[in-house]
Amino acid sequence: MGKLWNIAVVGATGAVGEQMIECLEERNFPVGNIKYLASSRSAGQILEFSGKPVMVEELKHDSFEGIDIALFSAGGDRSREFCPSAAKAGAVCIDNSSAWRMDPDVPLVVPEVNSHVIAQYRKKGIIANPNCSTIQMMVALKPLHDYAAIKRIVVSTYQAVSGTGKKAIDELSKQVGELLNGRPAEVKVYPHQIAFNCLPQIDSFESNGYTREEMKMVFETRKIMETEIGVTATTVRVPVFYGHSESVNIETGRKITVAKAMELLKNAPGVELVDDVANGVYPMPLDATGQDLTLVGRIREDESIENGLNLWVVADNIRKGAATNAVQIAEILIGKYLK
Repeated sequence: MGKLWNIAVVGATGAVGEQMIECLEERNFPVGNIKYLASSRSAGQILEFSGKPVMVEELKHDSFEGIDIALFSAGGDRSREFCPSAAKAGAVCIDNSSAWRMDPDVPLVVPEVNSHVIAQYRKKGIIANPNCSTIQMMVALKPLHDYAAIKRIVVSTYQAVSGTGKKAIDELSKQVGELLNGRPAEVKVYPHQIAFNCLPQIDSFESNGYTREEMKMVFETRKIMETEIGVTATTVRVPVFYGHSESVNIETGRKITVAKAMELLKNAPGVELVDDVANGVYPMPLDATGQDLTLVGRIREDESIENGLNLWVVADNIRKGAATNAVQIAEILIGKYLK
């Protein structure tokens, strides 16, 4: 038997934390001891790992002694506060929040795209997971960029409520029930009713009129692709429980035909080509939910410019957009860098 690794899951009782645990089990990650950490409100809960009970402990600065890898999904404030303590104790932090993504000393990683930058973890002991929408877009665009050098990206996202967490999932479900039974929908999580509606606001607005979510996609894409590529985004919350969808338009340095794009994507890691429009086959959130591939279809040449392409990209935002991406990073860490 190979070496076993001691793992901490921070935010273990949240939607992404629970999925991290499931991914570790599914992928047979070589776990020695596992520790579940959360707020004082959740401490004492009993969860499981591989059929064995594990008690949730309160997250504290001394929680990381003996931990090799800490998977964080507890929000930016807790990541900013506790990642340095975990790193000081010798753990490598893989953080799912936005807290460290744009830190020049922290690698921002999509394993299918830029796994080479994982080596930079030594600077701070922290690796950042990109935004869920950025992850799936990067997986889809990497093979096209390698072939034809993308110059500009225009992306509109249609993001599931699970990206906000359990409270949003519950609110959508409750609102649907209320409205179908003739009662007014109670609004708590979002600024407006989400059931049977679309909200062109994810996160707060910046001074330039874009939301923080939109600017995350701009800045993170440039960091991951290691180029000052042109990116503009519109992000929309839609009444879907799981699975983010994206309409992506790219302009490239040389022409990519539809046939060539399909060839490139068909052979790309982490991608499933789902494009048979004659038979009504294209990516949908229902198809992406519960698995880790990024589905790409509706591939068309953009007839308004010389070298343009349109794609429809869908992925499970809790899995590939968060938990699975983090566990994939951990797999590369133990395979190439940790001893």
